[in-house]
Amino acid sequence: MKNLVAVISLLIAGAAQAQDSVAVKTRPLTVSGYIEAYYSYDLNRPANNQRPPFLYNYNRHNEVNLNLGFVKAAYNTERVRANLAVAAGTYMNANYAAESGTLRNIYEANAGYKLSTKADWWLDIGIMPSHIGFESAAGKDNWALTRSMVAGNSPYFESGARLSYTTKDGKLMIAGLALNGWQRINRLENNSLLSYGTQVYYKPLDKITLNYSTFTGTDKPDHARLWRTYHNLYGIFRFNSVVGLTLGIDIGTEQKGVRSHDHNNWYTPVGILRITPAEKWAVALRGEYFSDKQGVVVSTGTPHGFQTGGASLNVDYLPLQNVALRLEGRTFSSKDRIFVKTNGLTSANTALTFSTAISFQ
Repeated sequence: MKNLVAVISLLIAGAAQAQDSVAVKTRPLTVSGYIEAYYSYDLNRPANNQRPPFLYNYNRHNEVNLNLGFVKAAYNTERVRANLAVAAGTYMNANYAAESGTLRNIYEANAGYKLSTKADWWLDIGIMPSHIGFESAAGKDNWALTRSMVAGNSPYFESGARLSYTTKDGKLMIAGLALNGWQRINRLENNSLLSYGTQVYYKPLDKITLNYSTFTGTDKPDHARLWRTYHNLYGIFRFNSVVGLTLGIDIGTEQKGVRSHDHNNWYTPVGILRITPAEKWAVALRGEYFSDKQGVVVSTGTPHGFQTGGASLNVDYLPLQNVALRLEGRTFSSKDRIFVKTNGLTSANTALTFSTAISFQ
């Protein structure tokens, strides 16, 4: 914690120094922040106050807590860019549990260089947001209050190098990545290989966004190496200023055993319908399903594995541009009894979540 406080102090001091400088018209250094607090009530009332283990956000029951809070310094010029953000919260505790020391508080830390003066080629190295998925860790930027099951069980962040190209009109971006693993900063001990990823982001019209991302690699030590391949496909469609629809499907495969030609498979479709009937109000309805019978990414130890459907409805009040007050009801139904209740196990789970999110710059 002392190290975290020290880093935050340095960021604030750097921001103050940048604000004091009036010699440049556009300051390359900016400092921003984000705070999201929440209260979640699980109707199963788990005795340990922990929500189901496949949830990595808003995962504490019947307590007011911090999901995510961070301070970020960003440096941008025509040829150079860099980001450093330190964070805390139950999101960090859940998603960075495999990391050690101060790395558990690094939300983002990367540096990039533009390779060409004529074309938009960038090389970025460090800890970056994941190239997989349409939901970010910062809840205010997402249509639904809580993250979908597919977002929670695929990488939120990644560490490695990314080479990207964006066309002059900004409609197409392609990228190739070399990564330390499946949501890892430090590569897994006794794993000698890097993993790899690709991304194609296409915006043919202002109201349509299409994305296809992949991951290929292994998240096991060399002696137990199992190759994993992952496909992430989604589209975001804004029909008008009131109605929007996000549709996505992710498909993953992993070897059943070392040198095996057979694979375990999992897939997860999701759809979110968002309606903004007034300037300061929004409503979102989500439907999703996650099928992982062999327990590759969600292990249950039950006969049918993880086969779970979910639905949620959230109402958002946006009093200011940088403030969001949100309330969501969410329910799950699984083929097996995988949810903990006060007096045993059940196949259903329902919770109510309220959050307040504020961003500042």
